[in-house]
Amino acid sequence: MRLVSRRGLQKVGSNRRNFRVNALFGGKKDNEQGGDKPGILGQLGNMQNLFETVKKAQAVVQVESNRIQKELAAAEFDGYCEGELIKVTLSGNQQPVRTQITEAAMELGSEKVSLLVTEAYKDAHQKSVQAMKERMSDLAQSLGMPPGLGDGL
Repeated sequence: MRLVSRRGLQKVGSNRRNFRVNALFGGKKDNEQGGDKPGILGQLGNMQNLFETVKKAQAVVQVESNRIQKELAAAEFDGYCEGELIKVTLSGNQQPVRTQITEAAMELGSEKVSLLVTEAYKDAHQKSVQAMKERMSDLAQSLGMPPGLGDGL
């Protein structure tokens, strides 16, 4: 290609290079792609399918976690102190339900009773939390999550 510059010089070729920014969009235009690879629009369709799948999974998780919360609210876990002088009962949601103190515990004095109640409460709380973790772990595994990944559900 011959070009004439302002100074009257002839140029045989141009120094300008044609280059396209293709990397952002996969390297080729949609009409240049051959074979069975989907174009940009096909990829967006796959994203839409993925989005719909994620929405459905979220709905399933929400329904199942609500069911588990109701089960845990109805469940009761008993905790005992040393010698089983005091029994504390918590719901599966770690809400106190009742405390039972035996006559033998009352004879030990207020400070000792306080320590025993705390011990029984900790025992019941630990059992309740463990049950919640197990149920949530079961939910995570039923959804196909790897073991240990659903512990934070």
